[in-house]
Amino acid sequence: MGRVFEIRGNLENEYRDVFTSEVLAALEVLAKLDADRKTVMAGRIARRAARDRNKERIAFLDPKATIARTQIKVQDARDGNFIGSEIPADLRRQWIQGTGPAAKPNTPIEKSIRNAAYALLSGADGWMFDGEDALGQIATMSLDNQRNLKLAVHRDPIFMKVAEQVAAEMNEWGRGFFGKTIIADWAKQLDFTTKIFRARGLHLDDRHVRHADGGGFSASIVDTALYMVNNHQRLRQEGSSLAMYLPKIQTAEEAALWNDILAAIELHLGIPVGSIKVYVLVEQIEECFQLMEIRAALGKHFIGFNTGRWDYINSVSDAMAWDRDFVNPNIDAITMTYGYMRIYEDRVRRACNTPDKLGQFALWQGGMEPNIPVGSEAGVTNAMKRAVAGAEREQREGANGKWVAHWKMVHIVRPVWENVGQDNQAGRKFPPLTHTSADADGLTLLEPAPRTVRGARDLLSVALQYGNAFGQGLQAAALKPADYFGNDDVLYLMEDMATGEIRLSILWEWIHKNASLTEDDAIGVKAGDRFTKELYTRLLAEEYEKLRKASNRDVHDVSKNTTLPIAREIVETYVMDDLKLPWYVDLLNINLDNLDLTEAKRRIRLLADAFRKDGTRITHNLDFEVKHAAGQ
Repeated sequence: MGRVFEIRGNLENEYRDVFTSEVLAALEVLAKLDADRKTVMAGRIARRAARDRNKERIAFLDPKATIARTQIKVQDARDGNFIGSEIPADLRRQWIQGTGPAAKPNTPIEKSIRNAAYALLSGADGWMFDGEDALGQIATMSLDNQRNLKLAVHRDPIFMKVAEQVAAEMNEWGRGFFGKTIIADWAKQLDFTTKIFRARGLHLDDRHVRHADGGGFSASIVDTALYMVNNHQRLRQEGSSLAMYLPKIQTAEEAALWNDILAAIELHLGIPVGSIKVYVLVEQIEECFQLMEIRAALGKHFIGFNTGRWDYINSVSDAMAWDRDFVNPNIDAITMTYGYMRIYEDRVRRACNTPDKLGQFALWQGGMEPNIPVGSEAGVTNAMKRAVAGAEREQREGANGKWVAHWKMVHIVRPVWENVGQDNQAGRKFPPLTHTSADADGLTLLEPAPRTVRGARDLLSVALQYGNAFGQGLQAAALKPADYFGNDDVLYLMEDMATGEIRLSILWEWIHKNASLTEDDAIGVKAGDRFTKELYTRLLAEEYEKLRKASNRDVHDVSKNTTLPIAREIVETYVMDDLKLPWYVDLLNINLDNLDLTEAKRRIRLLADAFRKDGTRITHNLDFEVKHAAGQ
């Protein structure tokens, strides 16, 4: 009897160090859970369609109900009547977690693996090696990421040679920026940072593995199997946690499915259930209605929540797409202290500080600091002041630490927690989590804030640049609006997929809900004017032209007649269509490794038509057949 899955082309041989016999055996075992995943994802799309059709807001679960895929009552979960996880020693102090992939696009391994060296020499308490929003997916990047992680975890000579070189470069920067070296003993420094892996979400299919019948295969299962099978023994030998981040979860049922996946891989590997510890990213508004239920569903695997920003804003926008009165302001106005974001953060910290049956609390990891200390002296000084102030606010609010998007920021932000000295704030007293109608209303609370032409330009420019970067394999990219190119007082920010998702969602809102602008603009727009399709079309053309004329530093010349026109087509389709598609990433994924605009238009229409017809999301690799048949 043959395998239940197949691997594209000759990749099983080319990546035999990644697709080991042990990995292949694990994929065979876990494959049976993919049917459940597809059922749960169909339920997600059905709930979204029902909200739109019935003009319904998300609601809390019935306290008397049982959490799907579990035997746990909702009220028991809310009361902490379940057994969670003790926090392992190497996760108790996570003041700063860096984020980013372990691979670069289109580069030999000696250059690609530098990402992993920077991460493990950064001085971050933990590093979330990303397989999801910040990892490019062109060619074989997802497999390069797994290969580099395995080499780094196992201290392969290739990695160690690169790490020594990178440490010298980091010390050179430290001497210039701080007047001192930042790494005393590079080999010893490699032991400091806890390794954490973020798998792709349940909504995504893998690009290189599919079911034998041609159906898409869960990227979540592939990522989990490859990382855990290849690295669990070495990590456990070193006394390190088997730690992951789980993204894009929307419900406790989805968390319970993840729990089953984790338990299945643990059983297969012969390690105790609960060995794998997970943080859950609270990136979806529906999660905020089921926080304790998610904790309970993950049981001994769960150690904490993380409060991101862009993904969560996008989920709120998407959940309220049907409500013409719900219109977001400029994106830079939606800080963590704004309206529904403030409520969201408060609910997460209260959920983390609710004890389980054994009196155990969970960890709250704060949000992302996207700044990079590169620019003019004034620009860097001002940006770093804002970054430190943001970290101080989160620390005061009860966060155990936060994320940074660049290794240089570790040394600037970490002292906020270092100066306080507490390992974490788990168990800090906050009001008990409640589930009232007022709580529900707060999760969509809007407050007065600007909505301007300048804001629309920023949304458009960064969305276009992000789509272009994605097509080039740079799923994490340093970006800023085109009007600030050449102005070193305005720093580039590290952006990932979430930045594109939310920018298009807000633009979609402004057009399809007839949003009113709050300020005059030099192009002739007055306060109170509506954001029309005509205005959007004008701004799109202008912002696109700025990118066409930009220097190679800001917009790679090689992209201007390849991926940039495709990015424009995707942005225009998503924003202008009356039917709001659920994921910008779907449109980008379907065009990976495609540089032909005519073919891109065909694929975009194929995807949009399929979803319009019956809610089908095209998430599999359209090029799987062609490349497989060619034996590539």
